[in-house]
Amino acid sequence: MPFADRLLQFLTEFPPPPALPEGVEAYSPYQEPGPRELLTQFARQYYTGEQPRVALLGINPGRLGNGRTGVAFTDPATLADWGIPNELPRRREPSSEFVQQVILAMGGPAAFYQRFFLGSLYPLVLLKDGRNYNFYDSPAVTDALWPSIQNSLRQQVAEVGLSRRAAVCLGRRNAQYLQRLNEELQLFDQIHVLDHPRFLMQYKRKNLVENVARYVQVLEQAAHSPK
Repeated sequence: MPFADRLLQFLTEFPPPPALPEGVEAYSPYQEPGPRELLTQFARQYYTGEQPRVALLGINPGRLGNGRTGVAFTDPATLADWGIPNELPRRREPSSEFVQQVILAMGGPAAFYQRFFLGSLYPLVLLKDGRNYNFYDSPAVTDALWPSIQNSLRQQVAEVGLSRRAAVCLGRRNAQYLQRLNEELQLFDQIHVLDHPRFLMQYKRKNLVENVARYVQVLEQAAHSPK
């Protein structure tokens, strides 16, 4: 089965969790017609072939990028730039802007997505009071979601087809949880850690060229990790 079909099956069938503490809500954009259709078009255009991909893993999706487009770290404007027409509002999302620059520096989306997969440790959007929420923002929420996060990562490796040689973690705090997961599940030989795109765009935008170059260096290192 092609990587695209395995990914679509995983994302569209991933179940919501039981009720979460502290008023946090989870929802799946992949079960809504608009994002699901855009994701399907994107996956079948770019995630062709059956080869494993090196994963770049964030925390969990946000409502304005992935929550609208169905594609990780890809806002509506970037999705249109990648050849997937859509009528969504052209509000730019900082993480998407940064990742777009990295992808362009690595030869564009067709070349990039043949080798890499952009995703999250937990694939569903989390909201509290209508705002984005990270699964690690509360110990109680983390504990409640931990079995689902374990299942998510296990399925992405075994069923979607992520490379076990290396994974790239987006976010220093996120890395604490990916490393814990990897100790428990033994999925990746190496984990490379990079600052989160949103952090870089919010606090270090003046160093955009250098930060993009750092990403390219680490991604190439991960892609060439020895078997």
